[in-house]
Amino acid sequence: EVQLVESGGGLVQTGGSLTLSCEASGFTGRTFEHYVIGWFRQAPGKEREAIACIDTAGGVTNYKDSAKGRVTIYIGDAKNTVSLRLNALVPGDTAVYYCAAALERVCEPSGMDYWGKGTLVTVSS
Repeated sequence: EVQLVESGGGLVQTGGSLTLSCEASGFTGRTFEHYVIGWFRQAPGKEREAIACIDTAGGVTNYKDSAKGRVTIYIGDAKNTVSLRLNALVPGDTAVYYCAAALERVCEPSGMDYWGKGTLVTVSS
């Protein structure tokens, strides 16, 4: 089964930046390039929402309105890694950030097949 491990969360001040990483493994019978990898977040009391996804086969990206213009998703230098660069952070960005993978070309929480446990990002004012 696919396993996803997020890293890079932490405390950052308003206006700061952060890079989150998602390392994927466990592609039994498949490869990293079979999957769409996405970043999602869930703030306290709110529903989980999509931020951005990337088709690892061709690098095509899909950015959602939640943080558009302030984030960049990309395939990392490390093997089987997808990173998310967050810029101009504000307190409203405080949430648990999750990495997820899907075989289908989707970028919605309901469409993802595998999830990481999440990494907490806290933005102080």
